[in-house]
Amino acid sequence: MDNAGYVSLSRQTALLNEMRIVANNIANAATTGYRQEGLVFSEYIQSAPDQVSLSMTRGQVRNTSLDQGTLTQTNGALDFAIEGDGFFLVETANGQRLTRAGSFAPNADGDLVNHDGHRVLDAGGAPLFVPAGTAIAVAADGTLSADGQPIGQIGVVLPSDPLSLVREDGVLFRTDGGTEPAEGSRVLQGFLESSNVNPILQIARMIEVQRAYEAGQNLLDTEDQRIRNAVKTLIRT
Repeated sequence: MDNAGYVSLSRQTALLNEMRIVANNIANAATTGYRQEGLVFSEYIQSAPDQVSLSMTRGQVRNTSLDQGTLTQTNGALDFAIEGDGFFLVETANGQRLTRAGSFAPNADGDLVNHDGHRVLDAGGAPLFVPAGTAIAVAADGTLSADGQPIGQIGVVLPSDPLSLVREDGVLFRTDGGTEPAEGSRVLQGFLESSNVNPILQIARMIEVQRAYEAGQNLLDTEDQRIRNAVKTLIRT
């Protein structure tokens, strides 16, 4: 493969990565608490002895949009949404994780859990117990009350190092740099936060990426045909 082929192939690989990300965003446009993902394109220079350096494309770094999603009223007593920055803190088999998906329910032991059975934690990292048969209310700072009596405070935190936030699946994130309280955020009861994906913009981007990929493929096909014709000409002469 010649230099033009290597440059085009690097671009094609990056576009294919972005197509997968955009498709996943569209598929999760209706997923509660989902954060839209994007791809950061970068350029790197490949030097070669006694040859012109190659400017190639790399698309491997993903970023996550933390924009507020639409808050939808459900009137569910254990449906919570965060207005502002921050994440709920949940306990998984692999350690503490962050999420914006606030559809909770009590498990058989009375602990508050999410739809995957992960226990919801308070600001200190302890599970939250919800007494059965009580009226649950939540204050703006996340303080839970049962029949008017405080029983705990839902943990709403931010990663201490925003760059350490790593997506593990659609709605769960890991941070290796620790967490800190999210100041100024409000917890709303009876609401859920929708995905922050804009489906129309994502579909438009998918079309752009598809056209760019097709153009790159046409270039590779043309270059391949040019090399074949050159080889045939050399053989004949």
